[in-house]
Amino acid sequence: MLDVYSTINSVSQNFSLSSAPAPTLPLPPPSSPPTVSRYELQKRRDWNTFGQYLRNHKPPLILARCSGANILEFLKYLDQFGKTKVHSCNCPFFGDPHPPAPCNCPLKQAWGSLDALIGRLRAAFEENGGRTETNPFGARAVRLYLKEVRDTQAKARGIAYEKKKRRNIKQRISSTINNCD
Repeated sequence: MLDVYSTINSVSQNFSLSSAPAPTLPLPPPSSPPTVSRYELQKRRDWNTFGQYLRNHKPPLILARCSGANILEFLKYLDQFGKTKVHSCNCPFFGDPHPPAPCNCPLKQAWGSLDALIGRLRAAFEENGGRTETNPFGARAVRLYLKEVRDTQAKARGIAYEKKKRRNIKQRISSTINNCD
């Protein structure tokens, strides 16, 4: 790697008009680039991928005119790159969490991946100047689609998805006190 400070210093010495050596200044410590979290890197990559999808869309879309329907199109487009086998209703392995043999059911994006993707894109939209009220990633149609994907994939694997029930504040406090004894 080329040290910029030493290169500048040697260039100034070579082109110095006097024969005296050029005074050297103390070099500031090299600054390391700020570390970016994995989440931030994924969010940037997802945002760029979505931007590319909008540019390649026929006809090209602009973000300001993007709706929940366009987001659903994008999610369905991503299914072609999925790695999760989702059994159809007519598949003999429908509802079997560990099928004994391969089948011809399609590979799709896993619900958890789509849910995380939408969360990152929602945040990226607002970080890039979008307003919360107009965020197409938070549209009702997108939320309903994600719920449908979750339920469909759970049924296809034979695993019921049950939302965790929230305990009220008194139960949480009493369980915390009991665990401390």
